[in-house]
Amino acid sequence: MKYAIVEDGGKQYRAVEGETIDVDLYKVEIGEEIDLEHVLLVRDGEDVKIGNPFVAGVRVQGTVVSQVKGPKLIVFKYKPKKRIRVKTGHRQHYTRLHIDAIVQE
Repeated sequence: MKYAIVEDGGKQYRAVEGETIDVDLYKVEIGEEIDLEHVLLVRDGEDVKIGNPFVAGVRVQGTVVSQVKGPKLIVFKYKPKKRIRVKTGHRQHYTRLHIDAIVQE
């Protein structure tokens, strides 16, 4: 099985050809292609390449499938005996990418 570990937005993702991953929001249209070039590791069967910090000549090609929202998080701040209660919510926006290919040049 061929996969790569990719860094994007300070987070690491496992990119497998033919599957989807949710990355931080990109301001792009649905159907556009994105190249992720910060590849930390590539595995193709028994062949493993580890970068220092990145693997040279390798990129991950993906297509934008949709723009999605993550789960709702509730933030509740409370100070006892002061009558202070603040309840807010947050939903993170993500871009869903379909991994087309892991290109080694």
